Amino acid sequence: MSDSALKDLNLAQSAELEKTKDSSAKSCITKPVLNGNKCNNTEENAPPVLPDAVTNGCEAGNADVEYIDSESLTDLEDAGATLSNPRSAVCKTALMTCADIFKAYGDLMVDSIDPLLVQLFLKSSQDKRFVCEAAEAALISMTSWIAPSALLPKMQPYLKNRNPRIRAKASMCFSKSVPRLGVEGIKEYGMDKLVQIAATQLSDQLPESREAARKLALELQAFYEKSQASSSGEVDDAPATSPDADADAGAESWEAFCQSKLSPLSAQAILRVTSTTKEGVAVGVTSTPPKEGVTVGC
Repeated sequence: MSDSALKDLNLAQSAELEKTKDSSAKSCITKPVLNGNKCNNTEENAPPVLPDAVTNGCEAGNADVEYIDSESLTDLEDAGATLSNPRSAVCKTALMTCADIFKAYGDLMVDSIDPLLVQLFLKSSQDKRFVCEAAEAALISMTSWIAPSALLPKMQPYLKNRNPRIRAKASMCFSKSVPRLGVEGIKEYGMDKLVQIAATQLSDQLPESREAARKLALELQAFYEKSQASSSGEVDDAPATSPDADADAGAESWEAFCQSKLSPLSAQAILRVTSTTKEGVAVGVTSTPPKEGVTVGC
């Protein structure tokens, strides 16, 4: 073989070798090395295929979530019924929003509060504690930032609701709002109307309602006696009679008012609550200690 032919053969072999090296290098770049092994074309070194992987390169979605195509959606027969039990986290967020709205807008919310009241009363008596606490905070915000003269007429119908839990929450909010009226506000709203409400709630089946009514009766008694003292021109440094005589005189005045505005049984219930507490204050110890304040926010 001539020198020229040998030279051409060596060049061809060198070119083929370089081509093979380039192909191997590209293959090593594109294929991952698994478990530290060198790159090769065997199937055992191929990357695993994830069963949930999406072929277009997107991350795999949650297989438990079923998405319905827009064209497959159907109308709800009763949207209100379908949306009547949203998730608890959504409820809590909505209740927190209500509290902020009451604080921000105050009396401007009076005309829009009717649809909210029953839901606030219900949610504040739910079993899930974090929902209950959020609803109670919303009720506290409501009674704190909305004028009682506008709020009390809105809450009063719920004192006779068929649901005892609603009645209890309404009673507690009602009794919390009355003191904010002040003496003149109570006179304008009607002392007789308020004492009738307290007497009715004293016979409610739930202890929360009865406790709220007891507090309301005591508040009304204090306001009534203060009003009577102010109208009669009495002052603290007036000529003193005995403390027992002063107490009896106040009790008789309150007793006469209750007997004139209530039925005998209702008057007896109110007087039993107020006179027992007053006697306990006079002697320093009550024969039947009053119940502890209800821990519910409103």
